[in-house]
Amino acid sequence: MTEPGSLRIELATRRETMRLGARLASTARAGDLLILSGDLGAGKTFMSRAIARSLGVARDVRVTSPTFTLVHQYQARIPLVHADLYRVGDAHGLIELGLDELRAEGALLVVEWGEPFVAELGGDALVVGLVLAARGRLATLGATGPRSAEWLSEIAKLQAAVRNEGKHE
Repeated sequence: MTEPGSLRIELATRRETMRLGARLASTARAGDLLILSGDLGAGKTFMSRAIARSLGVARDVRVTSPTFTLVHQYQARIPLVHADLYRVGDAHGLIELGLDELRAEGALLVVEWGEPFVAELGGDALVVGLVLAARGRLATLGATGPRSAEWLSEIAKLQAAVRNEGKHE
């Protein structure tokens, strides 16, 4: 069951996952925080790549998991910072990365494994949980503050429009 203020989206194919990434990118604003959660192999890096491509990161630029480097930065319509906090043990290690400053400077911050650090990252995050399902993946989106609630509402409207288009075909 979906909690109030959350949205569940079935992603039966890779193309549907890429479309959700495009919707997230098209509605993102400078300084937004997107947290991607889910088990290993759930599609967090794939979603990050879809967002990067939709923001205009060229196809010849590799968008990979920053598991070992922790942070990758990309020039795009909105400067994109992609971080992986799996190896960060506590908020102290997070401070050294300077992610809150990059966000304050207007970067879209996409963070894998970032749920424990939402407050340290500046709060107000759109959280996308990805899980493997019988058919593809299931994404559950939730908001932690006013801007992310607005962002979630924009995504929900786009999702409803897509569902309505499918009914009229």
